[in-house]
Amino acid sequence: MTDAQIADLRDERRGVDEWATYDEFAAGIDTYRLPNVSLEGRRLALTLDDGSTLTARFDAETATWSASGVIGASDARDPYDAVQVRKDVFFLNLPLESREREAVTIVWSERTGRGIVAHSHIDAERVEGEPQVKQDFYAVQLDGGEASGDTPAESRDLIGMRNLYRYSPEHLYEHVYMSTERYAWQNLQGVQRGHGDMDLSTVWKLDEGLYLFCFREFRISVASVWLHDLGYNLMTTGIFLGINGRGESEHSRAGGHIYPLGTVKYPDVQPV
Repeated sequence: MTDAQIADLRDERRGVDEWATYDEFAAGIDTYRLPNVSLEGRRLALTLDDGSTLTARFDAETATWSASGVIGASDARDPYDAVQVRKDVFFLNLPLESREREAVTIVWSERTGRGIVAHSHIDAERVEGEPQVKQDFYAVQLDGGEASGDTPAESRDLIGMRNLYRYSPEHLYEHVYMSTERYAWQNLQGVQRGHGDMDLSTVWKLDEGLYLFCFREFRISVASVWLHDLGYNLMTTGIFLGINGRGESEHSRAGGHIYPLGTVKYPDVQPV
């Protein structure tokens, strides 16, 4: 082995030992994301499964929204990020400016009249052994129509699945879905190359081939919400909420292509 090759290995090893901050690995991770759409002039009204409500009115760039229950807000005004994932399926994120260190993400199907709300929030202090960013989930029904199909709920469908995710020419990740509580990941290309972990995760099924996948990392103060379209489109749309290298809360968009590698089926005893 030449001196140059040894130096290259040392540089790569140094990269493995030095973990990137959230804002470093998230830079450019939305390159292959589906395009944003405007919800200007629309009104969204939801009833959550705990009996609380959420309503939002949209202009070109902001949402004026109210919510009862634990998300509670009264005519808050925040920017929004909306993507039309399928003809009748939407991904909406409110990266809250009215309340620091929080995000409200809503996915819904206008065909079924059903959806899911994910509420992400950063704890004031980091506690060893648990993620600093927490998430709560609610099945919702769209007001003004009759809902059809199954109510969105936690799903075991992804257990044993192994996928690649290409977010940009510089971002390539592998996911293995281990159980209803955890998934394993590694970075194959990007500033996190050589890094990987097994973090807390939650999967809900929205509709056929559509899964809300969320993770909460232990090592880095960051959580994410993704809508995986595992049907014909094989695309994912997501967001991050976390603490950047300056110690500030930050919101980021993400998204890209899904490349399934295969699925393991357990013969008898199943993961939790």
